[in-house]
Amino acid sequence: MTLRVKLLLAQAPLAVALAVVGVLATATVSSLGHNSDAILKDNYRSVLAIQRMQEAIERMQDSAALLLLSGPTEGTARAAVQRQRFESELRVQEGNVTEPGELEATQRLRQLWTAYQAAFEHLQQLGEPAATRAFFFDNLDPAFGAVKQATESILALNQDAMVQKSERARREADRMNTVMLLGSVAALLIGGIASALLTSRFLQPLALLTRTVNRIGDGDFETRANITGSDELAQLAGNINAMAARLSQYRRSSLGELLLAQQASQSAIDSMPDPVVVFDVNGDVLNVNTAAETVLAVAVGSASGEAFAAVSPEVRAVLERVSAHVLSGKGPYVPRGFDEALRIASPDGERYLLPRATPVYAEQGGVTGATVLLQDVTRLRRVDELRNDLVATVAHEFRTPLTSLRMAIHLCIEQTAGPLTEKQSDLLYTAREDCERLQSMVDELLDLARIQGGRVELQQRPTAPSELIQAAVDAHRSAAEERRVTLETRVLPGLHDVSVDRERIQLVLSNLLSNALRHTPAGGRVEVRAHATAGCVRFEVADTGPGISADYQQSVFEKFFRVPGTASGGAGIGLSISKEIVEAHGGEIGLESAPGQGARFWFTVPAVAVGS
Repeated sequence: MTLRVKLLLAQAPLAVALAVVGVLATATVSSLGHNSDAILKDNYRSVLAIQRMQEAIERMQDSAALLLLSGPTEGTARAAVQRQRFESELRVQEGNVTEPGELEATQRLRQLWTAYQAAFEHLQQLGEPAATRAFFFDNLDPAFGAVKQATESILALNQDAMVQKSERARREADRMNTVMLLGSVAALLIGGIASALLTSRFLQPLALLTRTVNRIGDGDFETRANITGSDELAQLAGNINAMAARLSQYRRSSLGELLLAQQASQSAIDSMPDPVVVFDVNGDVLNVNTAAETVLAVAVGSASGEAFAAVSPEVRAVLERVSAHVLSGKGPYVPRGFDEALRIASPDGERYLLPRATPVYAEQGGVTGATVLLQDVTRLRRVDELRNDLVATVAHEFRTPLTSLRMAIHLCIEQTAGPLTEKQSDLLYTAREDCERLQSMVDELLDLARIQGGRVELQQRPTAPSELIQAAVDAHRSAAEERRVTLETRVLPGLHDVSVDRERIQLVLSNLLSNALRHTPAGGRVEVRAHATAGCVRFEVADTGPGISADYQQSVFEKFFRVPGTASGGAGIGLSISKEIVEAHGGEIGLESAPGQGARFWFTVPAVAVGS
């Protein structure tokens, strides 16, 4: 039996229910039709016959009266026609006796009709007008009234029967309507329930197929759908079972294909010129490419110690740090700059390798490993060094002419070379301010070049955070008063000292405070705070300025970057210098801001451990 036939059988109860409803409806209509036919057949013919007989005898009576007025010729002719008509309708009535008492009434009518005919014939034979008139009123007219009364009784009998039968027909119609309604509801309920049960039974194999497919999708290739029969579902179950068997066989025999896939992936990473090292979730080396074996001397082993046996401690520390970052669930590792590049000696000279790492995810989404790529940035680093050297050289060469220019302007302002007009003095004062700003830019460029070149040695010593903040605030208090900006400090008590180069950290705080005062409108507020966090001290400089859009927050620490639309006031390297100084101390620097809500620059430096 095919699935189509089963589904048709499942709908068969509903079809039977509809057929039952149709039969009930047909029976109801037929019954109502029979009742109407019975009324027409039994009574309506009698009523019609009586009415016609009444009409005929009335005209005969009129013909009799005409005999009195016009003579026997015309009255007799008309009476003969009506007599024949009455006789015909009387025979119809005699043949359609259906009600109790109707037969006796009909027989009486026949007797009275016979008597009336005899009286009418006698009237026709009388020739004397006086005798004819006397006979008409004494005999014929009472006979006419008796016949008319007899027809009225038969008419009333049939009309009463028609009313009774109509009432019975109405009650029968109501009863049939009730029976039809109940029968229809019962048929539909029984048909619907039976159809639902049959459908559920026929579709049970489909639910079994669904469970089987789900288990196969979960990797259980040994499960089978045991469905008997010859319909389409049974055939589908056989195909699914065959597929599961082939998948199970494929799983057992796919070792060769896995080896081919491994060889393909190995060839892919071997073709990369940069070293690649793949770690598992425990930090052990799973795979390396040819470049890693050649440049780093990393070998695949059962443990990290064996893999890094011939690796330099510096390279090993970087690989373990970067892989630990990814395996701990922190996401991909992205270097912050060229200063993180490893310097590796090679036959072609020194090479600089910048570490990057990405996690390896399982199908369920968990981290199962980490892939570390050491990107060769030797040429890029050299270009960056050349750029920094060029900037440092240009800045250094600016110092001598800039010093002379400043001295000349100073002498002119002091009127050593002669008196000045008021307009000349204003121009020279403006020129001196621009020279001071240019001198500040040159100093910043030289500091940046020295820091990036590693030519600056930090003179670190324990210092109280409150001293650093107070010194920075005092240096900028007059500038805050000129701008009518409130300058506040908040240092939580009990903070540990920090080991910093005081001069360099003062430069960082000075850069942050200068930026905050520059971008805070009159009547605003700048607050410098410090509090402890995770073995460090966090310094914050918060202002009530316009804030910085999220689109630019990642770029503010880049060299020569300026947020579009901000007022000029520097070369855009102050924050870059601050970043280099903070990271040289082993700390971090960042920004929290939103447009219209001010900005909060922060940086951390390690705290001095108690007792050290």
